[in-house]
Amino acid sequence: MENKKNPSSDIGRLSGMIFNLGLMLSVASVLVAFEWKAYEDYQIKTFDKEDNTWDILDIPVTNQDPPTPPPVIQQPEIEIIEDDIIIDKLDAVIDFGIEEEPIPIDLAPSGPPVVEDPDEIKEFVEVQASFKGGMEKWYEYLKKNLKYPTQARRIGLEGTVIVRFVVNTDGSIQDVELVRTVGGGCDEVALDVIKNSPNWLPGRMKDRPVRSRMTMPIKFRLN
Repeated sequence: MENKKNPSSDIGRLSGMIFNLGLMLSVASVLVAFEWKAYEDYQIKTFDKEDNTWDILDIPVTNQDPPTPPPVIQQPEIEIIEDDIIIDKLDAVIDFGIEEEPIPIDLAPSGPPVVEDPDEIKEFVEVQASFKGGMEKWYEYLKKNLKYPTQARRIGLEGTVIVRFVVNTDGSIQDVELVRTVGGGCDEVALDVIKNSPNWLPGRMKDRPVRSRMTMPIKFRLN
């Protein structure tokens, strides 16, 4: 059975109008709330034109000191210390390895004179070449000019360097070479001390100077 209602008693038809009316009231209340002004009871201070007295703060004048310059950095002084130490006592052993034998003298010529080459280097001579002043002067020369190498001194290296060289007829030194080496800089020092030595007394054959070869051992020993 279908329910029938009186159209005049149906309130659903007024729902749209009621919604719009409520919406308008809500918007109006929000606007009133934002536009409402509240005034507080306070006294506004006025300034007279004739009253020119103002409170002026007394700011003291301060003198600013100039900035302090940074301290001057002094560069450290570098002291140069000689690394080479001159050895006061060095042993230089001279051993020519020549055994002198009596030379027979034959006054009677046995044939035509022998022509000798002046540039020939003699391994054995009648009078051996020697340092001017003898062995005492030679030791003084070594003491003054021979320096123990720094590298050899640091590692405690000792030994004997054997140097071979040629003494020319004018006493100059030539063809300096090493026969026995030690290392640690000793070889170079021994070569230099022989190369830079002053002229020697040349070897002699039949009372005349000849070129001769010499062997000089130089011992390096830490004292």
